[in-house]
Amino acid sequence: MITLRDLAMDDVPAIQRIYSGASVRFTHDRPYTAEEARERVAKALELAEEVPRRRWDFGIVLAEDDDLLGVMSLRIREPGVGTLSYILREDAWNSGYATEAAERVVEFAFTTAGLKRLEAKHHPRNLASGRVLTKAGFECIGTSELHTTDGVIVPYPVYAFRGPSTTQSAGEARCEP
Repeated sequence: MITLRDLAMDDVPAIQRIYSGASVRFTHDRPYTAEEARERVAKALELAEEVPRRRWDFGIVLAEDDDLLGVMSLRIREPGVGTLSYILREDAWNSGYATEAAERVVEFAFTTAGLKRLEAKHHPRNLASGRVLTKAGFECIGTSELHTTDGVIVPYPVYAFRGPSTTQSAGEARCEP
């Protein structure tokens, strides 16, 4: 069982551990330094003070011992629309933690943050991330072409989760199996 909580400066070593190894294969391609981990937490704390708030960085922790397993971020991209992103340290994969955290953040997004739509995407080779989103109730709606640092264009699957009062638009693109 997990809980979600705000990040704290005491989390810097755990953040550095999360942003390392196989966990960064589809994100930064290299582990965070201690300074980058400190900057990541400091930025999360700074953004938590903004009014109106446009970003939440939730620490995903084991309820029994407050062990920080990952981070799930909710960003308001435009009025009523947010994006979800997450990263878990490698030893926390395949335990359902990301799905459980995503379900809780979805509920938060539609109740507390007042969003009407959430979106997320993942690297096309990170199939486990797509399964997390699908299990959490997201629907794959198409792809978005992203440019890598070396100029390669990569088609990232894009997912959407709509609030209870909205429906799927007719003719919207779908992801291919």
